[in-house]
Amino acid sequence: MKKISLTLTLVALLTWMSSCEEGFDTLNVNPTAATTINPVFVFNNAVVNTSFPTSTLVFEHAIVQYMYSPNSGVLAGGNFNVGNPGPTGQNAGMWQRYYRDVIRYVVDVISKTKDDANRSNLYHMARIWKAYAFMVLTDTYGDVPYKEAGLGYLSGNIRPKYDAQQAIYEDIIKELTEATAALDASKPTEAGEVMFGGNIPRWKRFGNSVLFRAGMRLTKVNPTLAQSTAQKAIAGGLMQSNADNGIVRNNATFNNLVGSLLNSTEAANFYLTRYFVDYLRTTGDPRLASIAARYVGARSGSEQTAARINRDPAVQIGMPLGFDNGTVATQVAADKLASFYDYSQLDRTRLGKLDAPTFLVTYAQTQLLLAEAAQRGWTTGSAADYYKAGVTAHMQQLADADATAAVPAAAITAYLEKNPYDAARGLELINTQYWLASFLNGPEAFANFRRSGFPKLTPNPYPGKEIKGSFINRIPYPDSEIAVNQANVSEASARQGADNLDTRVWWDKQ
Repeated sequence: MKKISLTLTLVALLTWMSSCEEGFDTLNVNPTAATTINPVFVFNNAVVNTSFPTSTLVFEHAIVQYMYSPNSGVLAGGNFNVGNPGPTGQNAGMWQRYYRDVIRYVVDVISKTKDDANRSNLYHMARIWKAYAFMVLTDTYGDVPYKEAGLGYLSGNIRPKYDAQQAIYEDIIKELTEATAALDASKPTEAGEVMFGGNIPRWKRFGNSVLFRAGMRLTKVNPTLAQSTAQKAIAGGLMQSNADNGIVRNNATFNNLVGSLLNSTEAANFYLTRYFVDYLRTTGDPRLASIAARYVGARSGSEQTAARINRDPAVQIGMPLGFDNGTVATQVAADKLASFYDYSQLDRTRLGKLDAPTFLVTYAQTQLLLAEAAQRGWTTGSAADYYKAGVTAHMQQLADADATAAVPAAAITAYLEKNPYDAARGLELINTQYWLASFLNGPEAFANFRRSGFPKLTPNPYPGKEIKGSFINRIPYPDSEIAVNQANVSEASARQGADNLDTRVWWDKQ
């Protein structure tokens, strides 16, 4: 009898435990928490992170002689024609920023939207953005991981193979052509995306303008493909005004990285170059008043105060190349300045402020490329008119960076009258204006300088350079990448050329 009673009790206990376990697996699950992330939010993360890293100040801005620092160490790069490798090397800046924070996100968006008919526009937007980001990467480093890039999470591939730049460009052109054409305003337009708010016509104009840029990049290495790609992009419809500009709208939360650096640890360490300031002044360029600021009489960084700031173009003095913080004293004396802190800088309160927008692809740049295409006979229209429109657009664009940087309409007219287009010097004038229109877009200025050879810069004379030629031609691969993916890096270097500052990328033919 006791055995029967014990059995019944055990059965009851097990029954009670079984009933208690029902729903136990969901007991600690938040019923209101998201189980998946809307891919448009992932896409927005990629867009915001496309803002250029601070390493562009160390390399690209110094190479094209916008501005540089006389200080060595972590800031050494284009200012001294050295590579700046190592665990915290600046040559890794663009690589880490774009692969970690842009490519892996757009690859994820593409994988999640490829087969979703309701997200087809987002899928094609991500393809366009991926193509743009890879243009920046391959123009900076040459051969890079492309087809296998961004697949670490999706397929476990943490050692991607490198693709030849020629193959990358051919696929970028294909992707931009197909994705731009496939955008469809009759389908869900993704109003939540931060670039154009789902405006499909603007996305199409952006995609075609990037395609146009890709085609023009090939003028030296493959003129036939350059021409056909440019003509295809023009026929598709390019940017029509500054309203179409591709801009990362930085804010108090997502700072402009260059502005953040210039307003913190390196506030007193970067200066506009003598060539840049003198070029603007001698041509009577009103943009100098929007760009430059000088802390007159400053003898140290702490003396760069609001009371000393002077934005008058007449008092601006750029820092000459060829000096470091030890040898510049002789030049400071020759210029009759208080110290090197007395040279002109990018105005950190306007174009260099924390929330300054980052301009990626603009109407001004696109009009100037149209001027070159017209000069080459690749499109209809007047090269002079496109040139005028490009110069005007960039001067007007400065107001979008900061209202106090606006260039008056009368000043624009006066400048164009003083500096008219001359077909005999067409390519030089167009691409020198492209250099000005790309100010603060270091990667694009560096790429177009190598492609076009303009502006006509005098090589940096600083002694002890690591390069054999006159200018840096590419940025070497990061040490961190070599450490984890050495076999593929070696294969790329064997194909492309030595992993150094002298090796030219595929499209940069002499």
